Amino acid sequence: MSDAAQPTAAEVRAAAEAVKAALDRHLAAVENRTGDDDPAVYDAFNALAVAAETYDERLYDRYDEVTPFEIPGADESLPPYTGPDEPNALSVLIRRDYAVVEPQRLLAQAQRITAADPDEGVTRDGRSAAGSVHAALGVLFGEYEPDEIVSQHKEFGLEEGDSTLWVSALDELPEAGEWLTNPFEQADPQRVVIRFDVSAVFDEDDLGEDLDDLDEAGL
Repeated sequence: MSDAAQPTAAEVRAAAEAVKAALDRHLAAVENRTGDDDPAVYDAFNALAVAAETYDERLYDRYDEVTPFEIPGADESLPPYTGPDEPNALSVLIRRDYAVVEPQRLLAQAQRITAADPDEGVTRDGRSAAGSVHAALGVLFGEYEPDEIVSQHKEFGLEEGDSTLWVSALDELPEAGEWLTNPFEQADPQRVVIRFDVSAVFDEDDLGEDLDDLDEAGL
């Protein structure tokens, strides 16, 4: 890169100040969040990612140095977007995985629900719906919306695994009932407007490695 195209030292400094401001904004949003899906936290996260990337680029262009920070993003795994610029409809695909870590807690919650409404506690073959983990899960997801279970999963003896959310652009809504037998079969990665993943692969393992590296460096 020619000297004329390099950012100035002042521009690098300004990018660093932008990262500091974005960090403050992100922390404030987290401290004041109203729930797991607070849009203010999401916006602050994206702003921090952009500020950090800009600083990293300018630091490298000016001083041939890099930062130790990397913000994971699932969008890099998606092919180029080929959907409409002005979608007339959209499809939201969500998958959340859970491990049943406390079956007794799950059964107790199901029994509490069926005690309040005995008719909900009987399976088709006449057995108690709170008598097995399989039946208890049916009671639980019949009583609560999936978003409610996200916020209360520990109370139900569940542990969160990976999750993913895809927002895909559509030209128009499909016919009613058309896709219900295979809800995810027709998902087109090239029409994904935004994708958001949560995974222990980068949420925990990478964080632990980063902390180990910083510890070894004496930071």
